[in-house]
Amino acid sequence: MVETAVLQLFFDCACCKKLNMSSIMSLRRVILFLSTLTASLAVEGPFDNAEHELQRRQAGVPNYVLEYAPLVWLQSSEQYHPSDIGAQLVHTKPEVNFTIVKDLPNPLTLDNLNALNADGGKDVYLTSVDDITKAPAWLNGIVPDATGKTNGAVSSVIVVNDHGSGNVDAFYFYFYAYNQGDTVLGQELGDHVGDWEHNMIRFKNGIPQAVWFSQHDNGEAFTYNCLEKQGQRVVAYSAKGTHAVYATAGTHDHTIPDLNLDQGLIEDHCDQGVRWDPTLNAYWYRYDAASSSFSPYSSSEPVGYLLYAGQWGDQQYPDSDPRQREFFGFAKYTSGPTGPADKQLNRTQVCPDNGYLCIVRPVLGP
Repeated sequence: MVETAVLQLFFDCACCKKLNMSSIMSLRRVILFLSTLTASLAVEGPFDNAEHELQRRQAGVPNYVLEYAPLVWLQSSEQYHPSDIGAQLVHTKPEVNFTIVKDLPNPLTLDNLNALNADGGKDVYLTSVDDITKAPAWLNGIVPDATGKTNGAVSSVIVVNDHGSGNVDAFYFYFYAYNQGDTVLGQELGDHVGDWEHNMIRFKNGIPQAVWFSQHDNGEAFTYNCLEKQGQRVVAYSAKGTHAVYATAGTHDHTIPDLNLDQGLIEDHCDQGVRWDPTLNAYWYRYDAASSSFSPYSSSEPVGYLLYAGQWGDQQYPDSDPRQREFFGFAKYTSGPTGPADKQLNRTQVCPDNGYLCIVRPVLGP
């Protein structure tokens, strides 16, 4: 509409001989700019954020890491939305073997969280200060707004690993304060505090080749070309409660890893509920594989939490805990997950090396 108005002005003024040649050329440049901008908006839709993108490009983030970044559909009845990473420290206390760690940094922050490595490493659990069976509100996270932004919450971490020779892996990590497990034969199993999921896009000379979708113990990889997209951006679906990341909407049975069926015993459910753009509230880092270190693209962003070796939630409650339930050997409440550094950031294949086959699927579907 703006372009049409400028065109009308151009012709009206030209006919009235109110414009000299210099003015006409200036108007033509304006029209060309507006035409390009309009076309861009038509492709990218409401999740394009030019100011944000410009800031990140100035900070040194490769353009293509933004241009192809995933957009995530949260399931329509999702209760546990993306959450602020730092807020997890406000609502938890570090414990080892259900005993609080003493002599903590005060305050404990994302900058110094890795200090806990000296107090037990992977045996440290960020344990909820609230009884999670009472459904404290902080577990619910933040519902993204109309632009896809989680206002007031940094809910994602984006890590770029440049392997050299044009080979780059970009990891897009998604954080949730709580994971609601799947319901199996009427029993809800696998709930836990804290949840990290991710996509990884493998680039060659700035062109996306394949994409990894994390799901429970494993996940799936697809060629970029076969995936659903909005403009150039990959579309991902977050399963209700578990937040496992899928390439398609619908029902996904994950009873057997590497075998994604459309129905079965243990099902995840995805649909186009609320759209989330993780790039709008993210921390951004380079990863150096040789030193296993992270450097932020902005000096204001914390680093220590990425080096924290422990878990981002409660330790699995013992059978004696009245909150715990078991069903054929599966627990209702399990332990929280480890963070991004434990997700094989320097993997050789698109898939992590976890004992399963790495199949890069050229077509969508179970």
